[in-house]
Amino acid sequence: MMNGSTGRRPGGRGRVRAASTALCLFAGALTATAVGASPATALTPPVSITADDLTTWQTNGIVWSMAATNGVVYAGGTFSTIRPPDAAAGTSEQPAVNFAAFDAATGAPTGCGLSFTLSSGTATVRALALSPDGGTLYAGGQFGAVNGVGVSNIAAIDTATCTPRQNFKIAVSATVRALDVTADTVYLAGDFNSVGGQTRSKFAAVSTGASLLPWTADADEVARAVQVTPDGQHVALGGDFFTVNGTTSHALAVVDATTGALTKSYPGFIPNTSTVQDLTTDATGLYTANEGTGGGVFDGRIAIDLDDYQQRWRDTCLGATQTVLVHSGVLYSGSHAHDCASMGGFPDQPRRHLLAQSVDDPTLLPWFPDTNDGIGEPVGPRVMTQTDKGGRHYLWVGGEFTTVNGGGQQGLTRFADGPDTGAPWVPNVSLSTVAPGRIDVNWQTSFDTDDGELTYRIYKDGASTPVHTVTGYSLFWDRPQLKWTDTDVAVGETHSYRITASDGTNTSAKSPAQSATVAAATQAYPARVLSDGATLYWRYDEGTSTFAADTTAGLNNGFLRNGPAYQQTPAAIAGSSTAIGFDGSTEYAYSNKLHAQPTRFSVETWIKTTTTRGGKVIGFGNLTMQNSSRYDKQVYMANNGRLVFGIYSGGYRTVTTTGAYNDGNWHHVVATQGTGGMALYVDGQLRASNFLYTGNENYPGYWRVGGDNLANWPNRPTSNFFAGQIDETAVYPTALSASQVSAHYALRTSE
Repeated sequence: MMNGSTGRRPGGRGRVRAASTALCLFAGALTATAVGASPATALTPPVSITADDLTTWQTNGIVWSMAATNGVVYAGGTFSTIRPPDAAAGTSEQPAVNFAAFDAATGAPTGCGLSFTLSSGTATVRALALSPDGGTLYAGGQFGAVNGVGVSNIAAIDTATCTPRQNFKIAVSATVRALDVTADTVYLAGDFNSVGGQTRSKFAAVSTGASLLPWTADADEVARAVQVTPDGQHVALGGDFFTVNGTTSHALAVVDATTGALTKSYPGFIPNTSTVQDLTTDATGLYTANEGTGGGVFDGRIAIDLDDYQQRWRDTCLGATQTVLVHSGVLYSGSHAHDCASMGGFPDQPRRHLLAQSVDDPTLLPWFPDTNDGIGEPVGPRVMTQTDKGGRHYLWVGGEFTTVNGGGQQGLTRFADGPDTGAPWVPNVSLSTVAPGRIDVNWQTSFDTDDGELTYRIYKDGASTPVHTVTGYSLFWDRPQLKWTDTDVAVGETHSYRITASDGTNTSAKSPAQSATVAAATQAYPARVLSDGATLYWRYDEGTSTFAADTTAGLNNGFLRNGPAYQQTPAAIAGSSTAIGFDGSTEYAYSNKLHAQPTRFSVETWIKTTTTRGGKVIGFGNLTMQNSSRYDKQVYMANNGRLVFGIYSGGYRTVTTTGAYNDGNWHHVVATQGTGGMALYVDGQLRASNFLYTGNENYPGYWRVGGDNLANWPNRPTSNFFAGQIDETAVYPTALSASQVSAHYALRTSE
């Protein structure tokens, strides 16, 4: 048995890297090596909370606020009932008017029932905070009574009896959106302009006996967050505001805890189009949750050192952050992040709602449970809280969502520090016999929602003991190819292989058996592609999966999207290889790696089609899970079957064939750009060229096959997506010569 370790892992403490460094996160290919390594553990440190959601009662509306202590979780919001975990909306419901309390360990209600109401309009509980001793729960929002006891947008609840405190009453003129509490002071944030009949603009402080305090931190716009620092000396403020006590400080400020005098202002620190939605602290840091509107926004998170209130780091993910919480050195957040490419994360794609980062480094950690957007605005999670019970630590999440990890669950969910029960995805496997006397076993690294480093075991010919073990690092958007070469074979033998992925506790099922026969001689066509320097070479020999294996040493694998037609025959070239079929509607492939601009390149592929709707055959684009917003270096087919090669260089520059190639036969297509300009070859012959254009648009991107955006390009076809079969796709870092192209075409019939 051999063991190895390979992969990319998050770095330690540091600032957001420059764009060139971000590209490197995608650039290194993973290859199994025979060096010593420890097997993966169930959670990748510093993450200590699993991504497995636990059974939890639900609400029929939005949870806006939570607080927790001694194993009890309090939830407030805009809802009228709660129901069991598996109950559909409208069934098995119990009354719960904008408030409920739950057992942290079971997810079931505790029996503490309070009704927050308003004589007219919609009541809502927007803020909950506990006194340091846990004896009093303070609630803020828009409401006029608690269990029939008159109040004015703020109330205090005795947690031992679950009844409103009659000795805590003070009038607040409008909605209270956030609270924080010390032993003697309650800090408020919200929409109000008066408290206790006196002017207080958006922020105020009252005693635990409900007397207005002289503390003043007036803001000009809505306040959304208030957080006392661990030493009790300062209060951090967050919201929409542009001034605090008349001094410019947009969205964030730090004031004195006794007087409200400004300690630290942040003019220009957060863009005017962004706000602070939530704040939290740990022993050394203050952390912000930010939301932006319109272009040029800031939606991410900021870590600030408490010793000097200067920025430690900020991330630049797009997709507003609503809530943040720290546990064991990890910042957990609820957002609807959809684009973290600017910081080396995932490119623009469908939203992700729960993320984790080290408090010392903004790099995304491998923790990816998920919700949907849900109801309301909708943005998914709105609030988090945490508590311990029975030797376990629980992280609760509330919000607008109606699903969690793909299953129905409304308003509330929870996670714990164990046990980890979720197994990694089953690996996708592809075998290659391009070289004689060996079998290359390739696989797409798996995904585990709470572990980035996984251990892979390869089983040969049905054996129960693995022949090779290796670890590799992967994330849901970055699943690099791994490769192991079996040389313990003989020419003519047929061998089968299966692979498992393990997080150290949970192991996937074995992949379906894949078989290959050891070749006696080098296959001529792929050997020439490799010898001419291809850095990406997809042969499409996989069965049903998301994996397009790369035959080059760079292991530049592809993702197959939306279930194309696999293993199509006859393929474009002689031999046992197969092709892939795309439907011309939603199916395509994209490279796992993000690439810097290729200034010199060749793209090569084979196509077979009868379409009259055209479509993109191959191209370079900046997105993967949706149509790109920047795209060129592409070959597409017009409706009339002619092929167009286009780059963007101060305008749309294209060359087009005079003949049509939608005749149902296989055609060899090569497009090159280099110092000699643009050239387009079909079936080994130069069909169109332009020596004037030697440059193209500069942006990082992915190679895409079978479809992508074609908006505004000349002779744009009806469809962005190609309907037909594609085979033997290769990309080169140089412009192939005419003789190289013709040599490739001539080898199509060679075994």
